[in-house]
Order: sequence, then structure tokens, then C-alpha cells
Amino acid sequence: MANSFEHQECCQHEHKHHHEYGLRKQLGLIIASALLLVGAVIIERQFDLSTCQLLLVYLIPYLIIGHDTLHEAWEGVMEGDAFNEHFLMAIATIGALLIGFLPGAESQFPEAVFVMLFFQVGELFEGYAEGKSRESISHLMNIRPDVAHVLRDDKEEDIIPEQVSVGELIVVKPGEKVPLDGVIITGRSALNTVALTGESVPRDVNEDDEVISGCINLSGVITVRTTKDFGESTVSKIINLVEHATERKSKSETFITRFAKIYTPIVVFAAIALALLPPLCNGNFLATFPTWLYRALMFLVVSCPCALVISVPLTFFGGIGGASRKGILIKGASYMDILAKTGTVVFDKTGTLTYGQFAVTAVHPEFCSEHHLLHLAAHVEHYSTHPIGAALRDAFPDEATDGCEVNETEEIAGQGIRAKVGKDMVYVGNPKMMEAIGAKWHDCSHVGTIIHVAINGVYAGHIVINDKIKDDSASAIEALKALGVTRTVMLTGDRREVGKDVAQKLQLTEFHAELLPNDKVQIVEKLLDEKEKDKSLAFVGDGINDAPVLARADVGIAMGGLGSEAAIEAADVVLMDDRPSKIGLAIRIARRTIGIARQNVGFAIGVKVGVLLLATFGLATMWMAVFADVGVTVLAVLNAMRALQVK
Repeated sequence: MANSFEHQECCQHEHKHHHEYGLRKQLGLIIASALLLVGAVIIERQFDLSTCQLLLVYLIPYLIIGHDTLHEAWEGVMEGDAFNEHFLMAIATIGALLIGFLPGAESQFPEAVFVMLFFQVGELFEGYAEGKSRESISHLMNIRPDVAHVLRDDKEEDIIPEQVSVGELIVVKPGEKVPLDGVIITGRSALNTVALTGESVPRDVNEDDEVISGCINLSGVITVRTTKDFGESTVSKIINLVEHATERKSKSETFITRFAKIYTPIVVFAAIALALLPPLCNGNFLATFPTWLYRALMFLVVSCPCALVISVPLTFFGGIGGASRKGILIKGASYMDILAKTGTVVFDKTGTLTYGQFAVTAVHPEFCSEHHLLHLAAHVEHYSTHPIGAALRDAFPDEATDGCEVNETEEIAGQGIRAKVGKDMVYVGNPKMMEAIGAKWHDCSHVGTIIHVAINGVYAGHIVINDKIKDDSASAIEALKALGVTRTVMLTGDRREVGKDVAQKLQLTEFHAELLPNDKVQIVEKLLDEKEKDKSLAFVGDGINDAPVLARADVGIAMGGLGSEAAIEAADVVLMDDRPSKIGLAIRIARRTIGIARQNVGFAIGVKVGVLLLATFGLATMWMAVFADVGVTVLAVLNAMRALQVK
């Protein structure tokens, strides 16, 4: 059945094939024109032809390679947008073809064809580079699933993902893409998430685990209950983000666009003045006009702003594409400018620097082994629905199959749970429970929730449960400091001692604890007022309550793998694998992209100004002018393509 995404994919394939065909055709015309140009030069040297006859000989390769440029120039004139690179090339090359008809002037036929030929070589490089950049972004479009196997009335139906409702069961077979977000009901498998996160290691999933659309099922058959419709699923949102990523221009791109619109008319009128004023002032117009006209033509060729107009947007396009391959979605080139200037990074704690899930972080037994203490606690908490009970069961996963009998389970409100495990009565709870049974407990220096355990009324030790810090959080902070980020701040609604512990372990600059969502906004606003003028503030979060702060910061970075939809919508940058270490990588990519764009601007302007000065005083040749335009453009495009490569 036809749908918008199928149409979109079809259009993308058509565009790709059309683009490739266009490049092949352009390359063929360049080769044909180059051969004909060589032939024309040989004819000129072998035969004594008149100027008109030579014009006809050189017009063949000129029109073969230049007809598109001449057409674009004419269309620009008709549409009132004459001052573009095609117009400059057309005027310069037509002038070079006709200059030989002026009294005392030498013909410039080979130069005219060569300028147009090299202009098309530059266009070919631009087209190739743009294709590579688009390909680096559009690879994410391949994550769009084609079909969903839905279980309806005990039968499997193959339908498009858009027609699947929330709550329906879908079957995902090995080798297929997960079509919608959901929770695994039956089965286990490994998922390839590289297209979404850039992470090459497959992720193992079991029953009750969440799966996101766009991943590829590698091994087992899984049945998934959908939790979102297709329009709200991860794959749909990512495609939407990617499609609009290039719409938000960076300051550099906007400046170059405005600059070209003002610069090109000035150049045209300056060239006219250069051709007319010196001969008029000299008093011998006809004798000196060909010389100054030739210099004016060189002036036009050199001053063409191709290198700037092409390479700067291409650089940002490549940077966005390179970042997307690493699981970093930057919503627009404008955020590259802001990311590159990051001087302060503010983190939410839970789900950003920590996993947001309770886990056992320490076991301190009194007279038994750590294994035995965990074994008893996990059995007592076997039926508990509390997150602490889940943490204890996760720490001792074999408790369900070790054969121990659990009886007389009783939950005591405000204290904990007791149960008979085998022959022992085991108490798992807080200090109140220990005091109630007369067990001599003691506190722990570790930060977190302390779970005390007593066996038959005798204190057996305690277990520390806390929200575990992510494995790469510490390295993420180190990387940010190495990049020159001077202020790293953590905001949390958790208790002060918990916040202090995390901040100290990660060596953060400062932290603020026991905050409400509105408190976070106020602190970020204060930090914005305190930051240096030429620096920006980034906020990193994942929860619904982080959305207002993400929107308020100079640049909002959301954890996209497990982050809330509101946070992803409000953010400017999305990290698809929830790894804090990707923040430093995003900043490095942004700085490298900005650096490449500045290199291109500096190189292009420097070479052009130098050759323009030489052309004005008659010290430049048309070949130098060709290099200053097309040569610089080709080098700038090749340099821009480096933005695609992210180490």
C-alpha cells in the first residue's frame, strides 16, 4: 500500500540515481571537451586559420562543456538573479572568446575553453562531495522498517507499520528491523543498534526489555507488544530530525550567503570599471582597451565566490553527516557554532550521569560470605515489587533456581520484609526492623540506601543499594575538561549526600541537590548570566522534567536511547546511545567542522586577493586566474569532505 514514507524512499532512490547519472554525464562531457580542446589546439598550430575560423573550431568544445553554465546564467538574468557564479563565468569566457577581434589584441580561445572546462571540473567535485555528504546523512533513512508481522485472531498478518495500533502484538524475525517501539513479551535475541547509536556491539534483550524501532533483530524470534504508534516511534522521530537537520543554517553559512549577494554585483561593476576607466584616462582608448579588458576578464574569473558559496555549507553538511554515523544527531548547522564554543556543561544526574536504576554497589557481611548474604536477601525480596527488591534479585539472579524454599513471607510496614528461607528466619529492612528484633546493627560510611539483614535475630550485615554511575561518566568529564570546558555542574532532585558523592567521584566543578524542576531552570539562568560572553552553556538531560531546561540552555543535549520524548523534542542535539562520553565527541566534531570552514574561507580569500592584485597590475595570467577560482574551489571542496571523517 502506498504511503508517505514509501513515496519518500522512492524519491530518495530516484534522486540518488539521478545524481549519479548526472555526475557520469558531466564527467563524460568533461573528457569529450578536453579531447576536443587538445584537437583544437593542434588544428590551430597546424593550419593557418582566420580568427573567425578559429572561433568556430573552439566553439565546439566550449559549447559542449559550457552549455549548462550559459543556460544557468541566462535563467538567472531572466529571473532577476543575474549576479551568480554562472553569470561571472559566462561573461568572463565569452569576453575571452571575443577579445581576439579587437584591434591589436591576441586571441584567447584556448583560455576561454579551459576556464569553462575547469569550472565544470569544480562543479563535478562539488557534486561528488555533496553526494557523499547526503549519503552520510541518508544512511539513517535505511532504518525505516518496511513491514510489521501483526498477530490478529491468532493469525500473522503482514501490514505496513503505520497501520499497527498501540498494544498490538508484533513478531520480529531474525534479520528484520524492529518496526515499532515496544516491550518484549516472549523470546530473547540480540539487537544490532549501529544505525541508531553508532555502537557496533549488539545489545542482548530478554522478556520485559524495551526495544526501539529501527534496530535489527540478529538471532531469536521475539514477540513485542507495541507501546507507540509509528508516528511517535523512535525511527519516525529520527527520520524527521535528519530531514530537517540541514534547514537551520549556521552563522557562517548565513554570512557567506549574504556576502555573496553583495559581493558579486560589486565585482561585476569593478571589472567594468577596470576595463573602461584606465583606457579612458590614458587618452589612447583603442590601443589600451584590449589589455585592460583582458585584466578585467581575469578579475571576473578570480573573484567568482564559488569556493566560499560551495565549501562552507558542504563542510557543515559533512559535519552533521559524520556525527550521525556516531549516533549523534545535531538538529542543524547553527548548533555547530554553539557547540564549538561550549564553556559550561550542566548535567542532570539520574539517567544522564547515572543509569537511573537501583543496583547493589556494596555488600558488607558480618559472619557469612557476601554471596550468602545476597542469596538470603534476594530470596526474602522474591515477591517484592519495590525497586530495591528488584535490585537485590538482579544482584543474585540464581535465587529462583537454587532450590531454596521460602515460606512465611511477611511485609512489615515502614520496616521491611521477613521470610523463612530454608530453616532460617531472615529479616531484610531498615534500622527500625533491626531494633524491633534486637539485632545490634551499625551504620555504613557508603552513600546510598542501606539494607540491613539479620538471620534468626542476629545481625548478619548490610547491603548498599544506589543508583550506579555510568561506566563512561568519569571519562566524559575528563574529556570535557581536556577540551577547555571550565565549568561542569550537576543538578539533581536527589538528597544532598547522594549528589555530593556523585559529584566527588566524577570530580565535577559543582553540584546542586534537592531541586524541583523549576529550581533547575533558575540555576541554569543564573549560570547563563555568569558565563563568559564568547562561551556557550550546554545542558544534558533525559527526563520530562528536563525539557524546560533543555530549551532554556544555549544548546540542549538529550539522551535519546532511553530519554523521554519531551526531552528529545526540546533538545538541539540527541545522543542515541545515552553515553555521556559522546558529549565531548559532539564538541570535537563541531570545533573541527568550524575549523575546516574557516580554513576554506581564509584560503579562498587569501589566494583570490593575491591574484586579484596581480591581475590589476598586469602580473597575472589567465591560468593563474583559473587556479584562483576553480583550483581553490576544488581544494576547498576536498578539504570540506574531511568533515565526514570522524575518528
